[in-house]
Amino acid sequence: MNATERIDQLIAALNDWRGKTLASVRKSILAAHPEIVEEWKYMGSPVWYRDGVIAVGNAHKDKVKLTFAHGASLADPDKLFNAGFNGKVWRAIDLFEGDKIDARALTDLVRAAIAYNQSKSKRKTAAKTRTKAPRDKR
Repeated sequence: MNATERIDQLIAALNDWRGKTLASVRKSILAAHPEIVEEWKYMGSPVWYRDGVIAVGNAHKDKVKLTFAHGASLADPDKLFNAGFNGKVWRAIDLFEGDKIDARALTDLVRAAIAYNQSKSKRKTAAKTRTKAPRDKR
């Protein structure tokens, strides 16, 4: 079973508000870019990638948590982040029963995460290709 099928199965098994919420979040994430890849990692969690980890989704007993791998580095003009402020890298969105998420704002946040991943990737590539000029051995 591939990751997409496993995520489908997880959403179907969550036959309450959490399944609907996770499905909605997933739809907004996938709408951000056609090359987003879904994975199944971290002991059974949906993970979305594009040039690096974008976010991890988890359904807990009382909430659906969407954790952005580099959320602390992202602008959040719509103030979606409401958890994970104690860390230096990750930020999260906790959704509780009855919460509505702005799909456009979430898609924009995912696009910002992709842009961050791409800029990080370019910096690494540039650092690897820089070489010192050979020293003159006179």
